[in-house]
Amino acid sequence: MKNIIPSVKGTRDFYPREMSIRTWLYNKMRQVSESFGYQEYEGPLLENIDLYAAKSGEELVKEQSFVFPDRSDNLITLRPELTPTLMRMVAQRQGQLHFPLRWWSYGPFWRYERPQKGRSREFFQWNIDLIGEASPEADAEIVAVMASFYKATGLMPEDVNILVNNRRLMDEELNELGLTSEQRPEAFRLIDRRDKLAPEAWRDYALDLGLSPEQFDRLLALLENLELWKESDELVRFFEAIDALGVSEYVRYDPQIVRGLDYYTGIVYEGRASTPKIRRALAGGGRYDNLLADVGGNPLPGTGYAMGDVVITLLLEETGNLPKELDISPAPVLVTVFDEESLLASYKLTADLREAGLKVACYPVPAKLGKQFKYADRIGARVALVIGPDEKAQGQVTIKNLLNRDQFSVPEREVSQHIREILAGGKPS
Repeated sequence: MKNIIPSVKGTRDFYPREMSIRTWLYNKMRQVSESFGYQEYEGPLLENIDLYAAKSGEELVKEQSFVFPDRSDNLITLRPELTPTLMRMVAQRQGQLHFPLRWWSYGPFWRYERPQKGRSREFFQWNIDLIGEASPEADAEIVAVMASFYKATGLMPEDVNILVNNRRLMDEELNELGLTSEQRPEAFRLIDRRDKLAPEAWRDYALDLGLSPEQFDRLLALLENLELWKESDELVRFFEAIDALGVSEYVRYDPQIVRGLDYYTGIVYEGRASTPKIRRALAGGGRYDNLLADVGGNPLPGTGYAMGDVVITLLLEETGNLPKELDISPAPVLVTVFDEESLLASYKLTADLREAGLKVACYPVPAKLGKQFKYADRIGARVALVIGPDEKAQGQVTIKNLLNRDQFSVPEREVSQHIREILAGGKPS
């Protein structure tokens, strides 16, 4: 083992079991996204760092991005997020697109962070956005997509909540505290980091930013006011729409949710796990009405969120919502090879069954049938087929049902029919 070159720190190997989970998640995201009328898209994995430098905040650019010069000395980054890419893509074809856009994507991203449980440097992320509509009802639709995904994966409101706030509301409140427009971006970052620091360290951080002890106390009271949303017409409309969309049990107001990125302008939201072992952010996003203009397009409102695959997988595993059928092989049928003389007959049977629309694997070489049956069990096959000398002589195939260990022979032309009955849970006729 000592001579094996290790993988890059913070990356993951996807063995078949892990890959099946990733694919299952992707299919759930596709199912939910399309149920709301969203179209799939994708952007490049590499971008110019300039795309993020003025839009995403210094922490993302200077501390979390993988940045390197290309051969022309242009600074390139592995994409740390997708929203700026989406805005660039929309700006490039703004005159050809029909709004509002409903787009979604799922792909790999990279951030240079300290790897730990629930966080890696390379991860997969679901991005979903509604562009061209400025109403709080548009924000509600996006949040309803998130809640619908949680429902579709079996997560209940006691497992996960979607916490909502409004940056415009908070901006007004911070102004009432006497914070200048120059101080407010740092104040948003201060609020965003409250759960990440010990109370004393967070207070010291606030005072270091220039808040007076009185301002700090008033800020603390502000963050504990769970009725503050009623002072925002946008949030009142938002929660009315959430109720109409049937997902209100998942959604609640939290004045501490502000999101750390600089481009958010209005309603923001965060999916949070609330089980005993996992109390982490699952997804986050919000309204970004200025970002398209920042990348060179004509101003257009937008709202959307991103959800990584790491924490949601941990939560689904803890709550028992990862389906057991993920262990089943993509090919539920194994054709055995009885001996050298039967090899080509087994290959032909395999090809015929694939032509009939079945997913079939063939053991690659002759071996003892017990060994081949054991292999079939280990890969999750449900049916094993034998075509030895006796079967060939009679034009038959022996079918072994690996679930109940029944075994019987049928004419070769009827094999696919009997396999379908077994896979469907029926009894062979």
